[in-house]
Amino acid sequence: MRRLGLFAAAGTIALTLCVTGPARAQWIVFDPNNYVQNVLTAARELQQISNQITSLQNEAQMLINQARNLASLPYSSLQQLQSSIQRTQQLLAQAQRIAYDVQQIDHAFSTSYAPASGSQSSQLLINNAQSRWQNSVAALQDALRVQAGVVGNLDTNRIQTLALVTSSQGASGALQATQAGNQILALQAQQLADLTAAVAAQGRAQSLEAAQRASAQDQGREQLRRFLTPGQGYQSQDVRMFH
Repeated sequence: MRRLGLFAAAGTIALTLCVTGPARAQWIVFDPNNYVQNVLTAARELQQISNQITSLQNEAQMLINQARNLASLPYSSLQQLQSSIQRTQQLLAQAQRIAYDVQQIDHAFSTSYAPASGSQSSQLLINNAQSRWQNSVAALQDALRVQAGVVGNLDTNRIQTLALVTSSQGASGALQATQAGNQILALQAQQLADLTAAVAAQGRAQSLEAAQRASAQDQGREQLRRFLTPGQGYQSQDVRMFH
């Protein structure tokens, strides 16, 4: 009994020391429920951080895609197209004698191509016939020059078409693809302009040639009337000038 009393006293002293002793001697109590809650809270915070990172990555990719869509096409055919158009315009502007001008046309058809009349002198009829012939020759030459210029643009157009199609296929964004498409449309417009110029030049030459033939027939009749009229004094070389 005495021994049991000693053990009990020793236990009481040890418990007292554990409760009232220094901080380093206190017991650490583990709470499983609190630990689980802390782990779950940390996991939720980690998931939120992961979601934020994913959102930032998506926004970054969106900005990259927008930058690609807004990137300009590195290739431009504008200068070459403008040069081709200017060459064709220069050829049209160099049209000889009766050019592409309404006032010049009206003046020519009121003089050189005007119907023959008895009040016109024989020399004037001859001069008009020469002028009409010179107009037709000049118009044919102008038409050939314009056609040669259009043919000269074909090789440039071929190179530009190949470059634009290649750029369109390699476009990294919507803007580049759109710009490539717009330049291809501009190239087609330039080709249509060349075709229009060639048709206009050829039509001008044909119109002047037809006008020359019509005026020659009209003035030929007037020349024949004068030749058959006594006192007109026509010579054989004058007759030949109208045919």
